[in-house]
Amino acid sequence: MPERRYTDDEVATIFRDAAEGQRSDAIHSSDTNGLTLAELQSIGRDVGLSSTLVTRAALALDLTPRESSETFLALPIGVERSVALHRTVSDTEWEHLVADLRTTFRAKGKLAENGGFREWTNGNLQALLEPTATGHRLRLRTVKGNARASLAMGLFLLGCGVVTLAASMFSGDGAAAVPAIVFQTLAGLGVLGVTAARLPGWARLRGQQMDAIAARVAQPAHLIEAGATTPE
Repeated sequence: MPERRYTDDEVATIFRDAAEGQRSDAIHSSDTNGLTLAELQSIGRDVGLSSTLVTRAALALDLTPRESSETFLALPIGVERSVALHRTVSDTEWEHLVADLRTTFRAKGKLAENGGFREWTNGNLQALLEPTATGHRLRLRTVKGNARASLAMGLFLLGCGVVTLAASMFSGDGAAAVPAIVFQTLAGLGVLGVTAARLPGWARLRGQQMDAIAARVAQPAHLIEAGATTPE
């Protein structure tokens, strides 16, 4: 009877399932209190994962930034990110963070320090490093300064158009008021439309910039390298 031969797809499936089974056996045989990073790295090596990738994934699990936004008329006018670092940020790291902020947002900004709090601000843009029980927390926040005023102006102009229309109908002189009504309505819609079109893109860009900064602070290269050099 000829020996069974396996196709490329079957070979991939066999090794994937075998690796998954080995990983599951290692996890189930571990202490019920959970696994340390070294134990995770050991399991990762058993299934062909590098210690660096395991360390990066483990760090990312606890260091994912919390995001929030401020809205007005259902439009984003403020963006915020917060990440608990679970370690103390050194003076050198703070200097690197400030340099990163200045490069990312193309702004020099101003520095301030009050007790254990450190702050970098540029107008409505703020980065705050605050002490916690386990180290530091980084907060990044900004507000689109003229967004609320622009949206309010658009609503005001539309309101003026409505009031003018009502007054003209009451006085019976609607024809004379048509130019004013048209101007106020179009101006209001224009202001609202332009502002509404710009805000989502602005909020998305600021969110991406903040996420990138938070990721660089949360997972500095020396931490990943330290985890990657855990003895085999």
